[in-house]
Amino acid sequence: MKKLTAIATLTAGIVSGIADRIKMFIKKLTPNFILFIYRKYNGADAKEKRRIKRLEKRIINYLENVSSDKMTDEVREVLDYWKQRHSLSIFPYSYEQKYDPENVAVYRDNERDLCYVLHDGKRLYFKKEWNERCIKKYYYKLLAEQDAESPHRYETSGFHVKDGDVVVDAGVAEGNFALSVIEKVKKIYLFEVDEEWIEVLKVTFEPWMDKVVIINKYVSDNDENNCVTLDSLLGNERIDFIKADIEGAEIQLCLGAKAIFVLCTYHRHDDAKTLEKILTEKGFNTEFSRGYMIFMYEMYDKLKPPYLRRGLIRAVKNTDKYEAKEG
Repeated sequence: MKKLTAIATLTAGIVSGIADRIKMFIKKLTPNFILFIYRKYNGADAKEKRRIKRLEKRIINYLENVSSDKMTDEVREVLDYWKQRHSLSIFPYSYEQKYDPENVAVYRDNERDLCYVLHDGKRLYFKKEWNERCIKKYYYKLLAEQDAESPHRYETSGFHVKDGDVVVDAGVAEGNFALSVIEKVKKIYLFEVDEEWIEVLKVTFEPWMDKVVIINKYVSDNDENNCVTLDSLLGNERIDFIKADIEGAEIQLCLGAKAIFVLCTYHRHDDAKTLEKILTEKGFNTEFSRGYMIFMYEMYDKLKPPYLRRGLIRAVKNTDKYEAKEG
């Protein structure tokens, strides 16, 4: 029995060795350009590109066949943009082409062992493990996201943080919005649950820690587990402005707070309608940001007509000092 086992093991080893040699032989005989073509069209990146291309065709086909009453100027603008042979992107507008990651200057703080960019003249730090290329690609997207023509722009000339405001930034991430308004605010609450971002935020906002409060909790409509409502946490403290980009949990925040809002509405298919309904019932005047977004990060099979999603909703009370006007 032991001899049979030994023979079987030896045979398997010989067969495996022969197979490896055959593979090496084929690899040597195969021209490099053929291997390159194979990897190009069968690698993970290639599959993702094909998935995006299929999604693009689905969306264009849908938009080309919508009824005339739904073909608004905004929808037509998106369709015309794609027909000019632009590829699918989360922001389907030409303004994004103004931004190039190679134009982003990345600096290194050797003392803290962190990289940063200058955002409105102030240091905006990033996670320790992020290299220069990663930061360039990330930050240029932030710039495009807050372009004056972007459907994801938080502030406008008629809807913005004012001097002396108390602000809540829920889902602060790297802190670009908070940093852009830090010198205006009386106080700002930063909600973030990613421990790596929290460590970075402490460095970015070190010069203003007298008016910055970093809270490691999810903003929600309950106070269970690692969640908290704004009303229970802040009590009767006046809150002037709330910005929320919390991956689809904006509805829970909305149910548990009373203030002026700018909320993201693109994470889930029905967020825009749901948030508009809730805010209207709470006595807010609402309006959506201009244009549309395509949330390409959602699972392919979950994206459904009409595909185009509103980026933000802005909400103010009738008696508030703000006027929710685009500009």
